[in-house]
Amino acid sequence: MKYHRLNPDIFTTNRDRFTATMEPNSLAFFNASDIYPTSADGNVPFIQATDLFWLSGVDQEAAILLLFPDAKKPEHREMLFLTETNEHIAVWEGAKLDKQSATEVSQVKSVHWLEDFDKVLKEVMAQVDHVYLLTHEHIRRSSEVETREERFGKSLRTRFPNHSYRRSAPALNALRAVKSAEEIAVMQVAADITTKGFDRVLRFLKPGVMEFELEAEFMHEFLRNRSRGFAYTPIIGSGPNACVLHYIENNDSCKDGELVLFDVGAEYGNYACDVTRCFPVNGRFTERQREIYESVLRVEKAAIELLRPGNNLGAYHEAVGELMTTELIGLGLISQSDVDSQDPAWPAYKKYFMHGTSHYIGLDVHDYGLWDNSPLEVGMVFTCEPGIYIPEEGIGIRIEDDIVITEDGHINLTKHIAKEVDEIEAIMKG
Repeated sequence: MKYHRLNPDIFTTNRDRFTATMEPNSLAFFNASDIYPTSADGNVPFIQATDLFWLSGVDQEAAILLLFPDAKKPEHREMLFLTETNEHIAVWEGAKLDKQSATEVSQVKSVHWLEDFDKVLKEVMAQVDHVYLLTHEHIRRSSEVETREERFGKSLRTRFPNHSYRRSAPALNALRAVKSAEEIAVMQVAADITTKGFDRVLRFLKPGVMEFELEAEFMHEFLRNRSRGFAYTPIIGSGPNACVLHYIENNDSCKDGELVLFDVGAEYGNYACDVTRCFPVNGRFTERQREIYESVLRVEKAAIELLRPGNNLGAYHEAVGELMTTELIGLGLISQSDVDSQDPAWPAYKKYFMHGTSHYIGLDVHDYGLWDNSPLEVGMVFTCEPGIYIPEEGIGIRIEDDIVITEDGHINLTKHIAKEVDEIEAIMKG
């Protein structure tokens, strides 16, 4: 890992918050991610399971966290199981966590090697009535790959069929939606690194540059600031490529007179940043580009003001749709008659703004959270990302920031990334 060790109070607090939701005499398990293969003897770089990391801060494969708050033996109440490091592993892969360093990272005092897991498992399973297992219950999740967590759950149910099993996901989805001040501080670091990347690219952009060269500039700045790199596959689309919502080829040239859409964010300490900006390749917006850009910017600013405690996401998205409808009519892209005859299930504005305005962000880019129209709470963090996409004009514009809900409104973690037209043009002019 490149990042500085995070404050272990984050993980102690998170464990306390989760165990407070458990039924009496219950046990919960959390597993690390798999190391996924490529071909031959290659592997995809390891990325930790975010629930395990949220609860422990352990950023290492094959780890298991066990939480048993009502255990009679104090040493059984929180336990970590890790691969025992040795000289061979240290030579070939680098030293893994030892018991002392694992406790320093997580504040879990009872650390065991994985070879002892089965013995401890039999002992604690004999004492509990309920077992919490993790299923990944994200509304957008779709995967054909069976995870280590899922294999573990199947095995446990087979070995101990008479226990009562519970789901960890509902509590975790609610808890992870609300970030602590310490978590938000880490997210601010990710945002600050992202800001440095945008500052670098804004000065590098010029006609003839390739989209992948711009990607490389971001990666250079991210790595030199202790980020692992991109929090998600970057989108860098010049001209009509910006109208493809998930354009990730980044393999075209940036032409004079076009805009480039950058949907890019750094990760830091496994926490994500997610930002979108649009810059003119030659440093100057055309009159039409500026007109559309400022429409999007007005919607974004108004939408951010709606991200306040007590509001709910359903009403928020409807309000943003109304804001966008007004702007699109002003741009001549839709008419009032289009609005009057629209299908409520797919309003007229969706022709040019077809995605949602906000999603939770945290350890996952599309983080876990509640989508049941519960009120927004202090500590929740959302993106705000309205856009207008006009393929027939070769213009796609989206503006996105990361917004923390506070008692009196919000904090914009990414506010220092240029987004006013005059500011962008002044920086590019040099």
